Amino acid sequence: MAEHEIPGRYLDGFAPILTEVAATGRRLTREEIKARRTLGEQAAEAGLGLRALVVAHLAAARGAWPVGPGSAESTLAALAAVEQAVDAFAEGYERAQRLTVRREEAARREFIDDLLYGRSDLGRLAERAERFGLRLSRAHAVAVAEGEQPYVEGGPVARRLEGEVLARFDSHSILLTTKNGRLLCVAPGDNGEVLDHFARQACAAAEGGRVAIGRPQPGPGGVVQSYEEALAALDMAERLGLPGPVLRAADLLVYPVLARDRQAMADLVQHTLGPLTEARGGAGPLLETLVAYFDSGCVAAEAARRLSLSVRALTYRLERIHKLTAADPADPAHRYMLQTAVIGARLLGWPGQPL
Repeated sequence: MAEHEIPGRYLDGFAPILTEVAATGRRLTREEIKARRTLGEQAAEAGLGLRALVVAHLAAARGAWPVGPGSAESTLAALAAVEQAVDAFAEGYERAQRLTVRREEAARREFIDDLLYGRSDLGRLAERAERFGLRLSRAHAVAVAEGEQPYVEGGPVARRLEGEVLARFDSHSILLTTKNGRLLCVAPGDNGEVLDHFARQACAAAEGGRVAIGRPQPGPGGVVQSYEEALAALDMAERLGLPGPVLRAADLLVYPVLARDRQAMADLVQHTLGPLTEARGGAGPLLETLVAYFDSGCVAAEAARRLSLSVRALTYRLERIHKLTAADPADPAHRYMLQTAVIGARLLGWPGQPL
């Protein structure tokens, strides 16, 4: 804002103070400093620029500057008064700005909580979303990144990732935030490149980190649905030991289907794998053998390598499983039932957790 556009009321009393200080050599009183500070707060709340306000103060000081005999002492007093007045004004301005930022942060956090938990009226939520650049009438997808160390709002890693994403894509339609130690990116569902880029940057920034991407979901409730899908994908990856730093909920739909009926899954695990508990050492080693065997595409040599066993030792374990369960892992007719039961066991935490 140009100097001449600064309303005079934000300079109220400034010139008379300088004139009196130049004549008497006194310093500003506590009440005068308080008044300058209050004017600074009001100017910040009005949205005026600090640079233009300082220029206006200096212009007013120039107009009230002492001249004539004995002006050296008056000049020093006036300079001290200008320093006090501008410092107090800037202090009030900055304090008001900090309060505004805190209010904005609180409003943003409240909006994010409502958005991710679906606790607000959807119509009202859509109205508030526009303030943060989201049009909830469109489909949105959510990517969730987690690392070995929690992400902190405003932390160096979160700031760097946000800068890298927003520097490349339209910041008006993307929301980045943290939640429960994870970093989230909300983007339009028709622009998968945003979340792909976010995932790459997040994995590169946090060694051992993992990113899950939910499916695009429409409407005001779409964000929370996609967010929950991404969280579920991270949970599945943890329980099942799924490979890869980037997980897509669309590729993991079979697991929620299997886990939907817990009792049926528990019955399958108990009926199919329960006999393994009779083995020496319990069911754990034999279950681990099945996991490695299925994960390696039923290639015995590869499964043995993953388990640090000889092929002979692995073959013995598979034969032991066949004998205990009456299901042969190498037989395609039995393989699907065994593999499904193995997935169910990992989802349910068996045998560590009772069914």
